[in-house]
Amino acid sequence: MEPGGPLEERTRALLAAGDERGAATVVLRELGPHVLRYLRSVLRSESDAAEAFSAFAEDLWRGLPAFRWEAPLRSWAFRVAWRAALGIRNDTFRRHGRRLETGEAAALADELHTTAPRLEGQRQSLDALRDALSPEEQSLLVLRVDQQLPWEEVSLIQAGAADPRTVATLRKKFERLKDRLGRLARARGLID
Repeated sequence: MEPGGPLEERTRALLAAGDERGAATVVLRELGPHVLRYLRSVLRSESDAAEAFSAFAEDLWRGLPAFRWEAPLRSWAFRVAWRAALGIRNDTFRRHGRRLETGEAAALADELHTTAPRLEGQRQSLDALRDALSPEEQSLLVLRVDQQLPWEEVSLIQAGAADPRTVATLRKKFERLKDRLGRLARARGLID
């Protein structure tokens, strides 16, 4: 999806016609699945991702009419999602430390009955690597690798600016993150 592409054109046209509901619906239908996947990756909890997605959708619905088009629509939407994720993460830890999931017993049962313990061990090791990352680092990894967003958009989402210096800083953080993950993976025997 190109910045300034069909989604932005449709959204601008709907907003210009006074159809704020239609504009928000178009954006949510187009970007919603990508945002939900992002939230699931960052929050790693289906219930937290659903809660953050709900907050994201409400914030997008309310904020879209005032959007000034100073950044690509997709970048702005992911920034709204990032703020929703941080809000849910901070609220969850403040309230519970760690939210217990109803599905944890079922997940544990599946884990105990797995036919490939080696693969399960690798998955757990990768989860442990991910746990070593801060929310900002997890978001950076997901936006760049999973969502394959260009650096300028990642910068807009995470830092609110896409100037060359901010982009360069994020690229450097990403390189250090890759190096750190490589060292951790080697130390844990995940890679040679």
